[in-house]
Amino acid sequence: MASQIATLVEAFDRLAAADFVMGAEWEAVHNLCQASEGEQSFDWGHALCHRIEGDEWNAGYWYRQAGKTAATGSFGDEWAAMRPALLAK
Repeated sequence: MASQIATLVEAFDRLAAADFVMGAEWEAVHNLCQASEGEQSFDWGHALCHRIEGDEWNAGYWYRQAGKTAATGSFGDEWAAMRPALLAK
């Protein structure tokens, strides 16, 4: 699981470097999250993916699945809070 989390963090780091725009980096993160649905960390990442996409309803679903409160700040702020939490797992 730790290596899967590291892969997720690396993928999100690439998405952050791309300014959280929809494209290949977003697709890569979304695919990782979909492949591990039901795992809290990946469901949280899935929520952020759908926020980036602009699908607030779907994002809300994934926040609930992850046991997290829906974020309202910038994508960068959310990733800054999410990253150390994921690495601590």
